[in-house]
Amino acid sequence: MTLLQYLVRRAGLTAFVVFGVTLITFVLTHVVPADPVIAYVGDHAPPDLVEKTRHEFGLDRPLPVQYVIYLRDLAHGNLGISIKDNRPVSRDLEQYLPATVELSTAALLVAIVIGMPAGIVSAVYKDRWPDQVARLFALTGTSLPIFYLALLLLGVLYVRLGVLPGPGQLNIYTAVPPHITGMVAVDALLAGDWAALQDALRHLVLPAAVLGYYQTGLITRMTRGSLLEVLRQDYVRTARAKGVSERRVVLAHALRNALLPTVTVVGLAFGGLLSGAVLTETIFAWPGIGRYATNSAVNVDIPAVLGVTLIIAVIYSVANLAVDVLYAYLDPQIRYT
Repeated sequence: MTLLQYLVRRAGLTAFVVFGVTLITFVLTHVVPADPVIAYVGDHAPPDLVEKTRHEFGLDRPLPVQYVIYLRDLAHGNLGISIKDNRPVSRDLEQYLPATVELSTAALLVAIVIGMPAGIVSAVYKDRWPDQVARLFALTGTSLPIFYLALLLLGVLYVRLGVLPGPGQLNIYTAVPPHITGMVAVDALLAGDWAALQDALRHLVLPAAVLGYYQTGLITRMTRGSLLEVLRQDYVRTARAKGVSERRVVLAHALRNALLPTVTVVGLAFGGLLSGAVLTETIFAWPGIGRYATNSAVNVDIPAVLGVTLIIAVIYSVANLAVDVLYAYLDPQIRYT
C-alpha cells in the first residue's frame, strides 16, 4: 500500500468517526433529563409559550427527523442557532475557538520543549540523579490536579511575588490589537504591536504551563521508556562497538525510532488539550471554547453543545490523522499493516 492509498483510507475512517460522533452526541443530548425550552423560557412560562417556542426550535418533531435536518444543515455549514443567545453557533465558535487554540498550542509547545529533553536526559542518565529529578517532575505533572496547580501558581507567582500577570489575556490598560486571527498574541505580532505582544505572552505563561504540565509528564515518561528500550537494541550495541560517540548513538541512531510512541502521545495530547481546557479557562478567565461549552451545557443549549462537540471531534480526528501520516512516514512498515 502506497502512502497516498494509506492516507485516503485513513481519511475515510476519519470521516466515519466524525459521523459517528454526530450521531452519538445528538442522541445523548436528547435523552438527558432536561428540557432546553424550559431552560430558555423559564420554569414559570405559560404552556402555550413553551409549546410555541418548542415548535420554533423544531424540537417537537420526531428525533430521527431532527437528526436528518441537523445533518442537512451541517452539510451546508449551518451548526444551528444557539438557544441561549440567539446567535449562529458557528459565529460563537468563531469568537471563542481561537483563544482555546492559542492556549492549547502554547501548552503543547511547553510540553514538547520540556518533556522530550527531560525524557532523553532521564534515559541517558538512567538511575542517576538527573533521572530521579526528571521522573519526580513527570510524576508530579501527571498527579497534580489542574485546579490545584493553577491556584498554587496564581497565589505564588501573581499574588505573592507579582512576577507574572493574573487572569485574562491582556492587562486592562493594554489596547486590544486588531482582530485578524482571533488569537491575541498572533494578532499583536501581525499588527506589529510589540507592547500588546509582550503583554499577551506574559499572560499566556501561567495558563499554558498549568495546562501543559500534565502532558509534559506524559511525554517525559513516554520518551524515557521508549528510548531505554531502543538503547537495548542490537544495532545500538553495534554502533557503540564501532566506537561511535554516545551523543551520536542517542541522537542519530536511537532517537528517531524512540520518538514513534511519543509522536502518538503528542497528537492525542493536542486534542486532549482542546477538550480539557475547561478548568484552566475558568480559573484564568480565558475566553475560550471550554467556558463556552460549560455555559452551553448548564443552559441545555443543545445546538451549542453539538457544535462544540463536533468541532473538537473534527480537530481531534485531524490531529490523529496527522499522527498516522507522520507515523507511516517514520515507520514505512505501518502502511502494510
